[in-house]
Amino acid sequence: MLATVAGLAAAAWAFGATGWDGVLAAVGRIGVGGFLIFCLWFLVVFCILGAAWWAAAYCEPTRTMWRFAWSRLVREAAADLLPFSQLGGLVLGARTLIAHGVPQRRANAALLVDLTTEMVAQLVFTLTGIGLFFVAVAAGPEAAKLRPLIFAGTAAMVAAMAAFLLVQRTGIGLAGRIAARMLPGAQIAADEICEELRAIYARRSAVGLSFLLNLLAWFGSATGAWLGLRLMGVPAPLWAMLMVESLIFTLRSVAFAVPGALGVQEVGYLLLAPVAGIAPEVLLGLSLLKRARDLGLGVPTLLLWQAFEARAVVAGRAG
Repeated sequence: MLATVAGLAAAAWAFGATGWDGVLAAVGRIGVGGFLIFCLWFLVVFCILGAAWWAAAYCEPTRTMWRFAWSRLVREAAADLLPFSQLGGLVLGARTLIAHGVPQRRANAALLVDLTTEMVAQLVFTLTGIGLFFVAVAAGPEAAKLRPLIFAGTAAMVAAMAAFLLVQRTGIGLAGRIAARMLPGAQIAADEICEELRAIYARRSAVGLSFLLNLLAWFGSATGAWLGLRLMGVPAPLWAMLMVESLIFTLRSVAFAVPGALGVQEVGYLLLAPVAGIAPEVLLGLSLLKRARDLGLGVPTLLLWQAFEARAVVAGRAG
């Protein structure tokens, strides 16, 4: 709750400092057709992310890929729109996948592997953005203010990745042993996940495919932001948006506890606008456009998810 309130305050400050008139004028130029194209692009990106999760499950048949794409969409919608952090979205995404027939041990283990390959892919994506930052704009006065934030964010992301890998190696078994004292069967469940993780990581081709698909999704997301600016009538260079989006996602990752990265995204765009050579009201308009996209894709997704959950409850009672 505190993180949400702080995020809303930061977002309100960013829009207020820039001026709502310019932001709304920038958003208004995209039109209904342009907004639909923007949403459709990101729907394709979510399908790629679902395929990355499916690849991590290594032995699930190809026909089940849609289940992973749907669960990935639920996972993102819950993280962006419900009052949860990213962790809440992960829980709902895994629950959705299990409800659609994927074994629990495989769904949970594949989720951990997918998160790992996604984090490694994001690191590559971020390093690409940092490289563009130093090649193109690092000499300016605005860039000097951002360098500490960029280094701190990247270091935090690397530390989180290392901790996540360590948890996979030792933490799951330890958590299972502790939980077994209170919950019968917890140790068995933890051992099953560890066994499944070993089986997945032994399939290097599956892990590599998951990484490549996640990397493609990161670059596809940045290209989608560039497309959004083009649809708004702003001819920004693609390299500038790759730089901006990689750094924005780094900030979002560090602030994972803030639901939907409220305020983090907006303040980040405001800081990066002069570095990228793009008007602040345009980038804040892009941020508003992304929020509208989250609603346009997320609300129908959550309504369908709730309908499926309700049907499963009714079927369970009838059984």
